[in-house]
Amino acid sequence: MRLSAQIRFFVKAALAVGLLATAAYANDDRAGGYRISGPHVHENLAVYLVHGASAPGPVPLTLQEAIARDAVRVIETGNVNQLEIENTGKEEVFVQAGDIVKGGKQDRVLTVSLLLAPGSGKVGIGAFCVEQGRWAARGTESVSRFASADASLPSREAKLAMAMPAKPAALAQPVAPSVSARNAPSPAPAQRQQIAGGSDTSDRQRQVWDNVKKTQDKLSGALGANVAASQSRSSLQLSLESEQLRRVQKAYVEALASAADKETDVVGLVVAVNGRVSSADVYPSNGLFRKMWAKQLNASVTEAIGEKAAVKASTATSVTPATPAPQPQGVAGIAAVQAFLTAAEQGKASQRTIAGRMKLETRDADKALLVEAARPDGGFVHRNYLAK
Repeated sequence: MRLSAQIRFFVKAALAVGLLATAAYANDDRAGGYRISGPHVHENLAVYLVHGASAPGPVPLTLQEAIARDAVRVIETGNVNQLEIENTGKEEVFVQAGDIVKGGKQDRVLTVSLLLAPGSGKVGIGAFCVEQGRWAARGTESVSRFASADASLPSREAKLAMAMPAKPAALAQPVAPSVSARNAPSPAPAQRQQIAGGSDTSDRQRQVWDNVKKTQDKLSGALGANVAASQSRSSLQLSLESEQLRRVQKAYVEALASAADKETDVVGLVVAVNGRVSSADVYPSNGLFRKMWAKQLNASVTEAIGEKAAVKASTATSVTPATPAPQPQGVAGIAAVQAFLTAAEQGKASQRTIAGRMKLETRDADKALLVEAARPDGGFVHRNYLAK
């Protein structure tokens, strides 16, 4: 796919200031083939839209939709870092890395993106705990199954902890918990048994717990109210259900939600918080993007609210793609967004197979990471870009 004249202009401009070293992907369907528009800005959050061609075929259900229809079961295994998932319905189901599932013995976040075939049977899927101390049913929730997947992980740092390429076993060492992790509730006995040792997985789990606590602390500070829920103070999911948080989210969402409605070729979003590009999610079709848009926007809004204390009043300016004026101070330009995507794609590649059939490719660059989930035939399902 060839670059449009507009994108050629931005790439040349980026090269002139040293933002891009090479246009290695200029002829495929990744960053070089996408058109970027925006930003759409509210306070300290800027959202850019990724435009591209949609893959043909039916749009799968999302995990959120499938659980609500009782077409998918997410099953507790008793292992903190391993769950089972089963599609009992007649449509494919899309699961995105970062989906939080609520219930079981503890709330979890799923670590990989994949497509579940109809009648899939039970499939193992990696998970990390986003709650500590509980190892039993919460209230009337099922201890064996997860009841919802309505939220996505709102922490770039936690996503990096999950997604970074695994360290060799010989190099995986236990890490000392940070101050916030030391102050968090202790894992339940069964939980401690599951994460004991110095494995790469246990290191990552500690990092995820630490980032959950950091997220809760940042949100509480920004909102002036404790977001920890009395039912389980360490549960990230319950913190995301906080009424105080939802009231502040509302202004962001109302300002930004309609941004993706104007064009039918939008297949992804790029997010910048406090003027720094943070992450991007790209999908194979406009149909799947639209299904995921509200959930991903909410996660981005939550991240921005948590980082709000670092924002200067002078950066709280709204700019839409139609505004011809220069970008306001603190908002990244389109060339910088394109450079971020391209830099991630030029990272060192590694591959593995997940769920017995899906391909997962990771590209690890100095300042960015790309994780791509693809079908066995190579058609991609989800691309997640993360700034380091």
